[in-house]
Amino acid sequence: MNSVKEEAMVLNEGNQSSVTMLILLGFSGYPCLQAPLFLVFLAIYTVTLVGNLGIVVVIRTSPKLHTPMYFFLSHLSFSDICSSSVFTPKLLGILVVEDRVISFKGCMAQFFFGCAFVIAEMSMLAVMAYDRCVAVCNPLLCTAAMSPKLCSLLVAGTYTWGGMCSWTITCSLLELSFSGSNVIHHFGCEYSAIISASCSDSHFSQLMCFLISTLNEVCSLLIILTSYAFIVVTIIKMPSAAGLRKAFSTCASHLTAITIFQGTVLFLYCVPNSKSSWLLIKVATVFFTVMSPMLNPLIYSLRNKDVKETVRSLITMKLLSPAI
Repeated sequence: MNSVKEEAMVLNEGNQSSVTMLILLGFSGYPCLQAPLFLVFLAIYTVTLVGNLGIVVVIRTSPKLHTPMYFFLSHLSFSDICSSSVFTPKLLGILVVEDRVISFKGCMAQFFFGCAFVIAEMSMLAVMAYDRCVAVCNPLLCTAAMSPKLCSLLVAGTYTWGGMCSWTITCSLLELSFSGSNVIHHFGCEYSAIISASCSDSHFSQLMCFLISTLNEVCSLLIILTSYAFIVVTIIKMPSAAGLRKAFSTCASHLTAITIFQGTVLFLYCVPNSKSSWLLIKVATVFFTVMSPMLNPLIYSLRNKDVKETVRSLITMKLLSPAI
C-alpha cells in the first residue's frame, strides 16, 4: 500500500496543473489475496470468453438457430465479451504486477467502452423481452413481425444508443479538473471512482449521469415489465399444459439474465458513494463486470434445449468426422 502511495506522489511531482497518469489501487489493501484473486478472475474470464464465443459460434453455424431470439442472444454474448474485456485484463494486470498506472486517456477510454456496452446490454435485454412477447403472444406472426431487417435495426440501435449515452457522460467527465489526487480507489475507471478523484465541481456531470442512467433504467424496465405482463396474460389463457411449459421455458432463461443484470445495477445505485463503501462498490462492480458476463452463457446453455441439442450434435459430428 505504501509503494502505491509513493508512486502516486512521484507522478504528481512537477505536474500539479493537470494529471496525465492515474493510479488504480485495486485490491492493494489485501496483499495476501492478490494471487488467489488473480487465479479466480483468470478462471472466470476464461470461462466467459469460451462460453460466450461458444454461444456465438453455435448460433452462427446452426441453421436451426437462425431465429430472432438467437440472433439477439448472439449479440448479447458479444456484448458480454466486450464488457468483460474492458475491465478484466487490467484487473488481472494490477493483481500480479506492481505497475498500477493507467493513462488519463486510457482511463477515459475504459470508462467510455465499459459504459457503452453496459447500456447496450441493458437495451438488448429489453429488445429480447419484446421479441419473447411477440413469440409467445403471436407465434404465427413472429417471423413477419420480427423480420431480419427489423432485428438488424434493433441491434444497431442498441449499440448506437449505448455509444451516444456513454459519449455524453464521458464528455461531462472530460470537463472536470484532475489536478489534485491521481489515485483511483478502484480496479478500473468506474464512474464514482473517477468523480472522487476530481478536484472540481462535478454536479453537472453527476446530473447528466443521473438523467441518462434513470432514462435507460426506466425505459428498459418499462419495456420488460410490459412485455412480460402480456406474456403472463397469454400464458394464463393457454388451455394446454404443454403450451404453458413451452412458453415458460422460452422465457425462463431471459428472466434469469434480466434478474441478475438489473439486480446488480439497482444494487450499485443504492450503494452510497463514500470511502467506507469502496470495498462494497468494488465487490459489486466485480460481480457486474466479471461474474455476470460469465453467467449468461451458462444460463442460456443449461436451460435452453435447442442450444444443448445443437452443441451435442456439433460435438458428435466432430467426433465422427475423423472416422468417416
